[in-house]
Amino acid sequence: MIAASGTRARAAILTEPGAPFTVQDVVYSEPGHGEVLVKLVASGLCHTDLGVQAGGIPFPMPGIIGHEGAGVIESVGDGVTVVSPGDQVLLSFASCGDCAACRSSHPAYCMTWLPRNLMGEMRDADSGRVSSDGTPIAAHFFGQSSFGQYAIADERSVVRVSPEADLTVLAPLGCGVLTGFGSMWNVLDPGPGTTVAVYGTGAVGLSAVIAAAMRGPSQLVAIDLVDERLELARELGATATINPGSEDVAARLAELTEGRGVDLSFDTTGNPRVARGALDAAATRGTVLVCGAPPPGTEIPVDIQGMLTGKILRGVTMGDAHPQELIPQLVELHARGRLPLEKLERRYTLDEIQHAVEDMHRGATVKPVIVF
Repeated sequence: MIAASGTRARAAILTEPGAPFTVQDVVYSEPGHGEVLVKLVASGLCHTDLGVQAGGIPFPMPGIIGHEGAGVIESVGDGVTVVSPGDQVLLSFASCGDCAACRSSHPAYCMTWLPRNLMGEMRDADSGRVSSDGTPIAAHFFGQSSFGQYAIADERSVVRVSPEADLTVLAPLGCGVLTGFGSMWNVLDPGPGTTVAVYGTGAVGLSAVIAAAMRGPSQLVAIDLVDERLELARELGATATINPGSEDVAARLAELTEGRGVDLSFDTTGNPRVARGALDAAATRGTVLVCGAPPPGTEIPVDIQGMLTGKILRGVTMGDAHPQELIPQLVELHARGRLPLEKLERRYTLDEIQHAVEDMHRGATVKPVIVF
């Protein structure tokens, strides 16, 4: 409903680090220059959101987070050209569009990525605002803040999809699936004959397993503490699985690779001990790619002598993906049955968002989707 003072709706608010989400009434102003107002249908819940809630990732509070939104354009601000009211859209991260990284189709490495996406900064004077009882609420997390019935999103965060697209199923494409699939497809780039290991089989890791399986590696190993997720990884293409709670990961990887080590490893856990283990298990000239969002200052111990065999330790953000290019490809793969998102998802209402958080912590669900 649009009143004179703005659009009144409900949103899940974080009031302070460590506090649970509380659902409150808020008001969304009209979008500013280069922004759109989106009526949300669904939003994925990501481990990055949990990092903000825990206080490990800085974001102003009280605030609205969430960054896997999907919905319908309600209105557009001045200067918006790529979408119109009524368009169905998926939301992803924000970028400036002008720096060297953006101009070379690597917007995940935008020079202003951190302040635009994680700190709630880089807003124009006329940028749309969100308030509760007249008090400003921090928003624009990843250029969107999708844990509400609406979002004021940056135009560059928006990807238009078909009117027939199932937005509830596709919502997680904006971050978790984009990151996992893109990291494997764009960065590690496995081929036939390579050995691949994926550490952690949440939404990011399982998306990476799907991507790797499409390339036909000789071994595709999934590693996780939850047996049910390892079973799902096999269903999605893993050729072998390892549970560190009951198996020696290093010994098992040596067995699977006949002592040569792993060519390409993807650590999705954000745990420095896991990354170090992946480095130790890497083959000569092997690559270990790390993502995740541990607290600032988290360090990975590295044995320099071990690195002299040509091993590479590399970081990645958002799968080094250009959302306007990769997301349509992922939508097409889903339509063809090659990206079975439904196997990862469980749906919750907005009022159940804290329950969804607890289910993620317990490993009871891979990808919660909040449905509005």
